[in-house]
Amino acid sequence: MSYPELEMDRIIKEIMNEQSRQTQSSRGEFWAYKSCSENLCPERDYETVREIVGSGASRIGAILGTSCPEPGLAALIDHTLLKPDATDTMVVALCKEAAEHHFASVCVNPSHIRLSVATLAGSGVPVATVIGFPLGANTTKIKAEEARQAVRDGAAELDMVINIGKLKSGDYAFVKEDIHAVKEAGHPALLKVILETSLLTDEEKVKACVLSQQAGADFVKTSTGFSTGGATAEDVALMRRVVGDTMGVKASGGVKDCDVAMTMYKAGASRIGASASVKIVSRFK
Repeated sequence: MSYPELEMDRIIKEIMNEQSRQTQSSRGEFWAYKSCSENLCPERDYETVREIVGSGASRIGAILGTSCPEPGLAALIDHTLLKPDATDTMVVALCKEAAEHHFASVCVNPSHIRLSVATLAGSGVPVATVIGFPLGANTTKIKAEEARQAVRDGAAELDMVINIGKLKSGDYAFVKEDIHAVKEAGHPALLKVILETSLLTDEEKVKACVLSQQAGADFVKTSTGFSTGGATAEDVALMRRVVGDTMGVKASGGVKDCDVAMTMYKAGASRIGASASVKIVSRFK
């Protein structure tokens, strides 16, 4: 699914009408399975788990005490440390955990990219970093330069914060160009656009997804984890409906256990950002 450059109002109306119909017809759709007795247990229903993964899910939740039927499932979790007081020692520990558990990536602040790349050398785990973080209000020129430097330092993925104020002001041309400039400057790194959904109306979330898609981004992402709220299943589902299968959707902020992760998977997330990654993985052992 992709959207033309114009007719934003029509697109918004169609998506919001669809959301209303979905909400009325599928309440309860995104609740997590909380135990093996509720029919999703890797040990007891391995074929169902395989079917879900085969259908495109990139994360699977499991209850405490179950074993992981496929060790590769751990490689689908992003391992994140963006605290302002993160030390070199903490970053090295993060990277060693990522290598040990074969996580999908580590996500660190820009000043820790080189250390992370060096620590993860030979592990196959890529390094992601953040751009315009956490407010998104840097100028486009500064964001683009951050992206260029991040790639020079070895980052393979960039998570940029959208200019929230410009979006809410209706300056869609600015928002789109802001995203596009980072995408171009950060080539060939994968680009994820953080919407900060807790600060947006549903219509603004739809607009942000459409603009991200038109600007060439690879993912839309719910949250920084530093604002007034994190990921919700409803937001993930809305974002997935807007972008279809043409982009990834990353749920980030407040995903601290397998039940929440499973809820996000069912809602349509294809990535999960978490700082509690080792805790989640330990439930597979």
